[in-house]
Formats: sequence, C-alpha cells, structure tokens
Amino acid sequence: MRFEPRRNKTVSPRARRLRVAGGALCAAALAATLVTGCGQDSGDKTAAATSEAAKVLPNQTTSPSGSPTATAQLTEEQTKRKELLSSVKVTFDKAATTAVGEVSGGKLTDLDLEGLDDDDASGSPSPTGSPTGSPTGSPSPEASPSPSPTGSAAGPKWIAEVAEKDGTAHNVTIDAVSGEVVDFAPDADQTDADKQELAAQIAKATQTPQQAAKVATDRQEGWVTSMSLEENDSQVLVWKVDVVSKGYNKTTFDVDAVKGTITDEQTDES
Repeated sequence: MRFEPRRNKTVSPRARRLRVAGGALCAAALAATLVTGCGQDSGDKTAAATSEAAKVLPNQTTSPSGSPTATAQLTEEQTKRKELLSSVKVTFDKAATTAVGEVSGGKLTDLDLEGLDDDDASGSPSPTGSPTGSPTGSPSPEASPSPSPTGSAAGPKWIAEVAEKDGTAHNVTIDAVSGEVVDFAPDADQTDADKQELAAQIAKATQTPQQAAKVATDRQEGWVTSMSLEENDSQVLVWKVDVVSKGYNKTTFDVDAVKGTITDEQTDES
C-alpha cells in the first residue's frame, strides 16, 4: 500500500489620473457671441493652475501600492502552505536522493511532504506552532520545548516510497529540516499482486522523478511538494506532480512517465 499524494494573481491597481478644472473659465465668443466679463488676468491664472496640475500627475500615477493587499488576501489554505514551506529546509530533490540511498538499487515511486493540504490534523499544527511561532509567540512555554527534544518527530517530514526491482516497497521518512532519515521499514501491507504491478510500473517508466519535476516546474515555477508514479483515468502511466507556486496555489500535473509530456494540470486556488 502506497501513500496517496495528495498557483495569487496580483491584481495591478488602476492608476488614477488627476484632472484639474481651470478655475472659472470665461465664456469665449465662438462665432459672434458677446464676451461678458473675462479679463487677461483670469486666463493667466487658469494657465498657471493647469501647469501646476501637470507637475502633480506623474507623482499620482505611482502612488497606489498593490503589494500589501496581495499578501493580505491569502486564503486559509494558502497561509498554511506558506507557513509549512517556510519551515522546510530539505527540498524535494534532496529528499528523493536520501530516500533512494536507503534501498540498494531502489527507485523512487512516491514522495510526499506530510501535512500539506492534508485533513490530518497532526501535520499542520506543528509547523505552524513551532517554526513561525517561536520568533513572535510569547506563549512559548509549550512551543519551545517541543522542537528541541524531538525536533525530527515534531517538524515537517518527507514520506517516501522506494521500490526494489521486484516491486518490493520500502517506506522512508525524512526530517524535512535536518535531512536525516527518522524511519525506515518495508511496506507490510503489500501483496504479491501489488509487487508485480509496482515492478511493471518502474520497468515501464523511462522518465525519472527529477525529469518529471523539471517538466512541471518549467510550466509552473514553485516548490515540488508531492510526486507519485501511478496510472491516470486513461490507464496512462504518469508522474503526478504537485507544485506550489509563489502565490501559494497548488497545481497538480500529470507528466507522462514515458514521453515526458504534460497530459493534464489542475490548479487549486483555495
């Protein structure tokens, strides 16, 4: 049994232009109409006012600032992703290399950043409470002891599945801060049919996880947070890759595990 893995568009503010009405304009005679009371002084004052307004315009167009509003508009899920990713020090590729190194001749078939977009409550409180809470959280009598004695257990983790050539799967848990392996065990729930299916998949896949990740991040720049080798609804073997953008939206790409092309992408903007 394998782990099932689970982009903010900054709206540019519109520039506002300042229009200055030129005082009390005298009625000008267009045809043979009588001019009632406009002197030379009024025209001079109007011209002066218009000239001053022109000097103000360039400053007004640069005044709206869009960045604070963009940051303030993060959704709850985007905020959780931001907090979790801010505490992760070990990237996807480093975690993949570490995991494969635990199994001689093994190949990565699944890698997932625990606690990201999970309903499981155990993953999200720890990254939110410890890494970001320590600088500003004065209620730290509980926050500070938990990371220090068991930092590897409490912090974010990469959960990997690495398969041998015959399809035997091993689960590897990696501390996403220190990069240390904190748990390693064979998949006890794997049946013979599971092994045969997994062996066939890794034999068929010509694209490595790293190649699939590059295809996905070339389309959407961001953090790779999940990767899984599986068949899609059309029975095509794909690498399913989750990428979290700089705006903290998550996009899931299906990358053909043989051709290396994107066959599907779905963006979660929540």
